[in-house]
Amino acid sequence: MNFSKEILVWYAQNKRDLPWRNTTNPYNIWLSEIMLQQTRVAQGTPYYLSFVENFPTVHDLANANEEQILKLWQGLGYYSRARNLHTTAKIIANQYKGKFPNSYKELLKLKGIGDYTASAIASISFNIPEPVVDGNVYRVLSRFFGIDIPINSTEGINYFKTLAHEVMDSANIRDYNQGIMEFGAIQCSPRNPDCEKCPLSSACVALKNNQVNDLPVKIKKTTVKKRYFNYLVIKDREDKIILEQRLGKGIWQNMYQFPLIESDKDFKLKDTEVQKKLEKFSNDAISFEMYLYNSEKIIHKLSHQHLFTSFWIIDFNGKLNDGIEVSEIVKYPVPVLIADFIKTFNF
Repeated sequence: MNFSKEILVWYAQNKRDLPWRNTTNPYNIWLSEIMLQQTRVAQGTPYYLSFVENFPTVHDLANANEEQILKLWQGLGYYSRARNLHTTAKIIANQYKGKFPNSYKELLKLKGIGDYTASAIASISFNIPEPVVDGNVYRVLSRFFGIDIPINSTEGINYFKTLAHEVMDSANIRDYNQGIMEFGAIQCSPRNPDCEKCPLSSACVALKNNQVNDLPVKIKKTTVKKRYFNYLVIKDREDKIILEQRLGKGIWQNMYQFPLIESDKDFKLKDTEVQKKLEKFSNDAISFEMYLYNSEKIIHKLSHQHLFTSFWIIDFNGKLNDGIEVSEIVKYPVPVLIADFIKTFNF
């Protein structure tokens, strides 16, 4: 069986009509590939269309302010991707005069672009024979060839990259790379793949050895960390509120949130802790009433941590310094955890 030929035939018959497939412009390919990392196509597509509408060229993205970019990215998660997009857009606009480098090695030097993204841009935009290896490709190759080397180990990463080189169709690399990723997403899916209708089934080692549900192999992730968030939704007598920007390293960098009291253990929030916070935001005498909005903690799950979250409504009898009109909240980029609260709470 000619593996790459079967992939190309299948792709010609089954490829989805996706907006970034109507162009080979490296800017569009780059945007789509960054957005689809850790993100399903159905979820990522509206964000892609929004970015292309707001930032038609790499120069537009480079000249945008970070808050505008983070606001458009809101809800897509892994916000470092958005910040890296902005950084790389500036580099391409200023150092490369708006033109993406057309080699795998040069693309790899750009911030936020790793092996997979560099390979995708090089092959799809510039027709360079460089194979892509993403989660879908790992799954197809590991099942078809019956490989049980962990895909997130150094050995596995090197092994599958070499194998991908060996089986790729160099002459049709643009369609082949998109084809094998599409094949993994639709045909050789993570759960319940339709092996009976698979064009590779007659030579699939995993199917022959009843290993389809066991491959690919992945080393278990690190222990999930628990964090306890108490957000203070502070409203003053003029119905203004406080939003703070998250600075420094960590999740949601440069996004906005309500004032936060955090711990690594569950605890009961005390009035004195709230008072200390309020003293930061007002010169008036501290007088307030407070109540817990959600009786049960909202558990927000991230890749390596779970956030056990409570929202406390603080009715402050004084006036806040730098308070924000309630109607202005929607203009600020906030984590989806905060965005969901804003949607449900009647200010």
